[in-house]
Amino acid sequence: MRAVLMAGGSGTRLRPLTCDLPKPMVPILNRPIAEHIVNLLKRHNITEVIATLYYLPDVMRDYFQDGSDFGVKMTYAVEEEQPLGTAGCVKNISELLNETFLVISGDSITDFDLTAAIEFHKAKKSKATLILTRVPNPVEFGVVITDKEMRIRRFLEKPSTSEIFSDTVNTGTYILEPSVLEYLPSNEECDFSKDLFPKLLAKDEPMYGYVAEGYWCDVGHLEAYREAQYDGLMNKVTLDFAYPEQSSGMWVGQNTYIDPTAKIETPVLIGSNCRIGPNAHIEAGTVIGDNVTISAHAHLKRPIIWNGALIGEEVNLSACTISRGTRVDRRAQVFEGAVVGSLSKVGEEAQISPTVRVWPSKTIESGAT
Repeated sequence: MRAVLMAGGSGTRLRPLTCDLPKPMVPILNRPIAEHIVNLLKRHNITEVIATLYYLPDVMRDYFQDGSDFGVKMTYAVEEEQPLGTAGCVKNISELLNETFLVISGDSITDFDLTAAIEFHKAKKSKATLILTRVPNPVEFGVVITDKEMRIRRFLEKPSTSEIFSDTVNTGTYILEPSVLEYLPSNEECDFSKDLFPKLLAKDEPMYGYVAEGYWCDVGHLEAYREAQYDGLMNKVTLDFAYPEQSSGMWVGQNTYIDPTAKIETPVLIGSNCRIGPNAHIEAGTVIGDNVTISAHAHLKRPIIWNGALIGEEVNLSACTISRGTRVDRRAQVFEGAVVGSLSKVGEEAQISPTVRVWPSKTIESGAT
C-alpha cells in the first residue's frame, strides 16, 4: 500500500522554528516529525511513501533522499506555482494511486494502529475512511458525527462551543479508494474537509469514521511542540528513539561526555557529540540535540535544545526552545515558552521573558531584558 505524506506546510504558528524549516522537518526528540511518521508507516508495512511538498521542499528531499536509509521508498511531488490544498495535491498525483491508499498529515505525532484502520476500511467496503480520535476540547478541530455503524453523517469544521455535540475529531489521516479523486477538479486548490468529503456525503458514497485508540498530537503551535516532546520522553506515545537508553529514562547518543559532577534527572534525551560540563544541572524533561555544549553550572529546566547550540556557564533555561546553532552566553536566562531562532546569539546576563520569540540570526545584547 502507498501512503501520501502531506508535507507542504509552512507552519506559520510555529515560527520562528519554521522560518528556515518546513513544519514536518521540525525535530521532536531529535528526529523530524516526518521521520516519526515514516517509522509509523513502516511499523504497519507501508513502505512506499509519496511526500507532497510546497514550502522549502529541498530540506525534506535532502534529508530522506530516496528513503533507502530509512527502510522505505520515497518519492516527491512538488507544488510549484501555488499550493493546491490538501486534496488538490493528492489529485495532482492520482496517476500514482491506482489502489487503496493512505493519506497522513506531516505535522502530527501519533502511534495509531493503521493496520486496524485499514482492515476496518476494507470490512466496511468504504470509499473513504477518516481516522478519528477523541479529544477533551474539540473547538480547535473539525468534529465528525457518525451513526451507530460508524458511517459519517455530518461534519463541523472548527465548531463554536454551542455547536459541539461530539468529541470525535478528524486527525487528517485518511484511507481512500482512488475513485473518490474523480470528484475533484484538476490543478485547482481544494481541501478534503471542505470540498471532497461534503461531495461524498451529498452523493451518498460510503464514508466511515474509525475511532483510533492511542496518542495523537497536532503539533500546530509552540506549546503543543514542547508537549509532544515531554509526552515522548514519558512514553505516553510509542516512538523510535534516535539513541539507546543508557539507563532507565536516559537516552544518550554516541561520543557524548558528561562530567561526573553534572546532576541529571530523568527522563532526559542527550544527543551525540555533546559535552555536559561540571556541576551542570539538567532537570527531567530536557531534550538536547547533537553537537551541543552545556557549560559549567548551567541549569536546564525542561528546555528543548536543537543541534549545535552552545550554552554558556551559569545559564538558566526554563521550558524554552533554543534553535539550531544558537549561542547563549554566560549567566543569560531564557524563560518559559520563549523561542530563540536558529543561529542567534544571546549575550551575557541577557534575559528573554516568557513567550518572547526571537527570529533567526538575531543578536540580543549583553544585559538586555
